[in-house]
Amino acid sequence: MSASKAESEAPAPLVDARKPSAQLNLPDPLTETEGFDLVGILSSVDETAYVWDLSTGRFNWESNAAEVLGIGDMSKIATGSAYHALIAPEHLNSRLEAFSRSVGADRVRGVPYRLQYRLRPNGQRSEREIRVEDQGRWWPGADGHAVRARGVVRIIPDEYLEQQRQLVRNDFDELTGQLNRMRLTEALGAVLARAERQYQACSFIMISVNNLAVINETFGIEIGDQVIAEVGRRIRAKLRGGDVIGRYSSNKFGLIMLGCGQGALRVAVDRFIKAVREETIKTAMGQLTATISLGGVVIPDHAKSVQDAVNFALRALDVAKSKRFDCFVPHEPSPSSEGNRLRNKSIAEGVIAALDENRMRLVLQPMVSTKSGAPEIYEALLRMERRDGSLVSAGEFVPVAEQLGLSRLIDRRTLELAVELLKRHRDLTLSLNVSGLTCSDLEWLTALRRMTKDRPDVLSRMIVEITETVALEELDQSANFVDALKELGCRVAIDDFGAGYTSFKNLKRLNVDMVKIDGAFVKNLADDTSDQIFVKTMVELANTFEMETVAEWVGDERAARFLQSVGINYMQGYYYGMPFDSSDYVKAA
Repeated sequence: MSASKAESEAPAPLVDARKPSAQLNLPDPLTETEGFDLVGILSSVDETAYVWDLSTGRFNWESNAAEVLGIGDMSKIATGSAYHALIAPEHLNSRLEAFSRSVGADRVRGVPYRLQYRLRPNGQRSEREIRVEDQGRWWPGADGHAVRARGVVRIIPDEYLEQQRQLVRNDFDELTGQLNRMRLTEALGAVLARAERQYQACSFIMISVNNLAVINETFGIEIGDQVIAEVGRRIRAKLRGGDVIGRYSSNKFGLIMLGCGQGALRVAVDRFIKAVREETIKTAMGQLTATISLGGVVIPDHAKSVQDAVNFALRALDVAKSKRFDCFVPHEPSPSSEGNRLRNKSIAEGVIAALDENRMRLVLQPMVSTKSGAPEIYEALLRMERRDGSLVSAGEFVPVAEQLGLSRLIDRRTLELAVELLKRHRDLTLSLNVSGLTCSDLEWLTALRRMTKDRPDVLSRMIVEITETVALEELDQSANFVDALKELGCRVAIDDFGAGYTSFKNLKRLNVDMVKIDGAFVKNLADDTSDQIFVKTMVELANTFEMETVAEWVGDERAARFLQSVGINYMQGYYYGMPFDSSDYVKAA
């Protein structure tokens, strides 16, 4: 129903709108209280009040309306039509619609409304504009149409609007309008705490849009965003009251399902899968289809912390995504996997603490020249010192650290220790290992330049080792890394050579200076004919490309004699010396 129809057909007002007490329907004792200044109170908070008689269209305003709204001529807001003429066109319909909802209208208490809109008090051509909040109730007549409204208009300061916008930015994801990652995890923490207190099973679900990468690549990111937003809307429409949805990452949603155990969880995820799968998604490029995969965990039964709930749900989601169809995979507790998780967590925490507290140490293992019989190069091996002073070998913590993305931090600390050692000992040549991540880390190269800018001799005495498997995974990237190091003056070695599938072509392209033959081919060298053939072939191959060779894991004299006979350049292993602390290094005689 339009407001103009209401103004012409509604019956007479139920109260005398000419009196302020009638306008606000305040109890007589309150209005009669000595010293009570209602108009003053309203004015102090930039508010005014009105009664609107929709049968005549008449607006009766409180006496401070002109001052609060900045109206020079009260006739401009004396009727509904006149007042509506001052409201921004894009906001007018929302106000008119607020007075047309008659379903379930309460004839006694009235129908509440609360709106925000822009108002130009001096007319649409005026540049002065204010934003107001309009809150009140309207009452229906016998036909259900509004006949009377009573409300308060409040000026919304610009500062308040900015606070509200900031609040929205802080709490909600811009694309989907759902909770952002931070607020989602906060809500999960609150639900976990309540679930443990009340012993109530709840669930946390991670949902991923399966084919988003293909959509982004084919149609562009904007179309992908439209798909993400629509998937989020469909899932939200299937939630129950009290359930929570948030956007965890680019194509992942997190759901908190209250009062939802293992059985109810499977029923719920079926709803979500069908909601996304059964209808196409309308985008700017036409109709597209999407599917989702889900991983979930019951809390607090199977996860008692936010971190565990998120990790378990993500792991289950990874399993679901590995299937060829959209499906749900629940987290299933396993004593062995839980033990591994706790162990990895302990290792990671230990690595971070050791890095923060400077408890990483270098030990040196000699590489002995087959010509001179003396150590000419030392490999720098990393050790982590526990708080009790004991040392942990790199093999016990580096693999876990690499999985958790800590290897760059470790490589950076190794570089710092190695450069410091080379600056202290001008006769020392060091070889140090770097991880696959560091091969693409420009900051590592920048740090190397910065630390050695006044000492070019340090660079000439440094050999950087990259493993064969890492070098082959990203051959172009590895080749660029090798070239950058050689331009600085470093030498480069391929470590664990033979463990991968290096071809002659790849070896030539990498242009390294040294090849370290994987110790697996050396440890039984004296008795294994196939290993002897392999090592001899590798040495001949390296010589063809004018590369030096190192044999690792040399453990006895027979192996050493064979290696000398085939022309190996350096030998490294327990036969030539155990690793020793770098602080014990002394200048060779």
